[in-house]
Amino acid sequence: MAKKVAISIEEKRRRFFRKLLLYCLLSIGGIIMIAPFVWMLSTSLKEPGAVFTYPPEFIPRTQLRVEHNGMEYGIFTAEIKGKLQQVIRMKLKKDMAMVKLYENGQVIGDAFEIPSVRLQPLKQVNIVWRNYIDAWNAVPFGRFFINSIIVTVCVTFGQVFTSSLAAYAFARLNFRFRDQIFFGYLGTMMIPYTVTMIPVFILIKKMGWIDTYQALILPGMFTAYGTFLLRQFFLSIPKDLEESAFIDGATKFRIYWQIIIPLSKPALATLTTFTFMGVWNDFMWPLIVTNSMDMKTLPVGLAAFQGLYTTNWTLLMAAAVIVLIPVLMVYIFNQRFFIRGIALSGLKV
Repeated sequence: MAKKVAISIEEKRRRFFRKLLLYCLLSIGGIIMIAPFVWMLSTSLKEPGAVFTYPPEFIPRTQLRVEHNGMEYGIFTAEIKGKLQQVIRMKLKKDMAMVKLYENGQVIGDAFEIPSVRLQPLKQVNIVWRNYIDAWNAVPFGRFFINSIIVTVCVTFGQVFTSSLAAYAFARLNFRFRDQIFFGYLGTMMIPYTVTMIPVFILIKKMGWIDTYQALILPGMFTAYGTFLLRQFFLSIPKDLEESAFIDGATKFRIYWQIIIPLSKPALATLTTFTFMGVWNDFMWPLIVTNSMDMKTLPVGLAAFQGLYTTNWTLLMAAAVIVLIPVLMVYIFNQRFFIRGIALSGLKV
């Protein structure tokens, strides 16, 4: 009996350490994944000169400065006669710094030299909220935002609607060569996007749709991936529900609309989220089919902050944060549906 108790305690310890190791690995992975976003948010709140400071700082800070004799100088801390004091560095002479003591907003004492290595910049938290205002006003950001919303909402709705109709047909309707057509449909997923991009562009150009919403919306409203995803989910829904509705006189479309769609919220939410993210962040297609600034979307508009020789990193990161907000909102709203719902609701087992 004592041996069994000892084994049980030892097994509990092993399980505890396995869980602890798993949580540690997951925490490290989470930190690594979120670090770029934190750095982007931090950079968007910094002054331009504080972006490339070393060592890197996640908290936006700026060096305290003071005006003295019509000149602006940085404030440092240094140990002088065994006491840590604030000093103003006046100029640098080889490895020595000319400094003056600084106390209560006033310069006291005469200038003297100390080794430069003893100086430590005195900084304070400085969050620059105006970067977001400057980023919004630097380019027609409002117009880009409206274009992205219109294109993303239309394409997302179109993909979900057409994919659900096609998936219902492939999953529930019986017609000749159904499986062969579906396999051929899946075969289109193996064709790289770059191969079809040029023919689609030529077709759009011949139809006179360049630099229009039609060119941005219509080519993306159909997807084989969404059809495959929803078909597999529809196949998992018991047919007993449909048979009961069919006996009550429901049509095929009514069964699709009132039974299949409500039970498929997890799959629909997943497809909606993936489609929204893909269209919202799409750069290549809006770049090649739009010419005027009035038709550009946000990813293309972000390129305006990158010049040939310089890049305004603070405004670029502020604009990127603004672009990221709608994606986060959609994910937060749909994440509750990601866990697959119980499709057997309403059935007696």
